[in-house]
Amino acid sequence: MSLSINGVGMTSQRTRDRLINILREHQIENEDVLSVIASTPRHLFVDEALSSRAYENISLPIGHGQTISQPYMVARMTELLLADGPIKRVLEVGTGSGYQTAILSKLVFSVFSVERIRPLLDTAKDKFRQLKLNNVLTRYSDGGWGWPEKAPFDAIIVTAAPEVLPTSLLEQLVDGGRLIIPMGKKGEQELLLFQRVGNKFHKKTLEKVSFVPLLKGRT
Repeated sequence: MSLSINGVGMTSQRTRDRLINILREHQIENEDVLSVIASTPRHLFVDEALSSRAYENISLPIGHGQTISQPYMVARMTELLLADGPIKRVLEVGTGSGYQTAILSKLVFSVFSVERIRPLLDTAKDKFRQLKLNNVLTRYSDGGWGWPEKAPFDAIIVTAAPEVLPTSLLEQLVDGGRLIIPMGKKGEQELLLFQRVGNKFHKKTLEKVSFVPLLKGRT
């Protein structure tokens, strides 16, 4: 890999710090989340031709019809997961580029990440090895199934939008656990928070969002 982890020019720490200022302006308040985003080389998770745009607050294509999420959305969803305090075990549905995974890996004890597109998963795993993220476990699988063999999880984060809630994910939460998920048809998506209380799930609608669809099967 030819790109430097530390970055230069448009991938330098100064450029990353400008992104952090933008996230603060967008009401991201968790200092641990901001610190991890500032130190994580997002430019490694995009095509080299797009590396100069890695620290703009935009989503970028990563191939196979997928995108790396906008930094604000990564920060927002991560902050929501941590809103009740430190957590140990997180399931991520949709490894994608691996960037969200990398952020989570610095903030929780273990990350279990599933991805249905084999080339994306293989590339992300290479990045995890390069960055020595040893607390990430991945699986090539349909994300809607979750990872029942590793359940229960303290939190679940979904990085693509289904039109219908995969109820199997709710069942894999611990009591008190949180699921952060975008849902809805294109142009009508909302970010939702579900929190488990015993056998009930409290739902909260957070904001309008735009994600790629959560598809079934493996490719």
